[in-house]
Amino acid sequence: MGSYKERLKIFTGNSNPELAREVCNYLGTSIVTSNVSKFSDGEIEVTIEESIRGSDVFVIQPTCDPVNENIMELLIMIDALKRASARSITAVVPYFGYARQDRKAKPRDPISAKLISNLLASAGTDRIVAIDFHAAQIQGFFDIPVDHLLGAPILAEYFLNKELDDFIVVAPDVGAVKRARDFAERLNTSIAIIDKRRPEPNVSEIMNIIGYIDGKDVVLLDDMIDTAGTITRAAKALRERGAKNIYACCTHPIFSGPAIERLEDSPLKEVVVTNTIPLPKEKNLDKVTVLSIAPLLGEAIDRIFKDLSVSVLFD
Repeated sequence: MGSYKERLKIFTGNSNPELAREVCNYLGTSIVTSNVSKFSDGEIEVTIEESIRGSDVFVIQPTCDPVNENIMELLIMIDALKRASARSITAVVPYFGYARQDRKAKPRDPISAKLISNLLASAGTDRIVAIDFHAAQIQGFFDIPVDHLLGAPILAEYFLNKELDDFIVVAPDVGAVKRARDFAERLNTSIAIIDKRRPEPNVSEIMNIIGYIDGKDVVLLDDMIDTAGTITRAAKALRERGAKNIYACCTHPIFSGPAIERLEDSPLKEVVVTNTIPLPKEKNLDKVTVLSIAPLLGEAIDRIFKDLSVSVLFD
């Protein structure tokens, strides 16, 4: 056990240190002593205060708001670890920023998700661990191994324990249909689909509901809630069509802009999220329930370190 703790190293930046501490508690280890700070002009400085030579290092850093700052922290940490002779470096990125820019939606668009993947590999990353990419095909942007974990089992277990009687899973848009179908299978129920048109970014318009939801409890599922426009409009449309108790769940609670006000004023009874992104007190409403993904990440890290299969974590 001594050699295990000596060679396995957990490193974190300023993005979500609490999650890193939870992962360390699960693994029975501690965070590498380090300091990630800034020069007076805003440049990021990384100081590693213990030897990591020959170690397998896991850097836990979701690239959430402030996205660009957290990405630069991650890249500089990886460079520092590489130059300090770490044996392997795994970037554990529970929330992968820029994931929505995964294709050219119109002429002259960048594919920023591909750019970030290139930067991580160029910095010296040997492996990526992420949870619920916005699109699963982002795995193909990397030329290094990727373990793409799912938040659905954690969310599904929560709703199974609630023992809802007559309920249905609802996809808030057509793009979430496969995710909703897989989630519904875990809950042994059926799905409905909301057909909507998005006239411009962060603005959604509900068009139609495919499926029978009258008198049922409904669980809206998405990978992320950003400004909460989609999820709250969906909740209002479902209420108008006769839905009883309306729940929403997602892996990544971005909660930007007017999200908190929209969620507070919505007919949603409960919003269930995970802690891939830290929620400050002002964003943690009474109706928001936060589930920890630390055991999932801890088990994945343990299995990667021991060269064991990670596929069992998808069940």
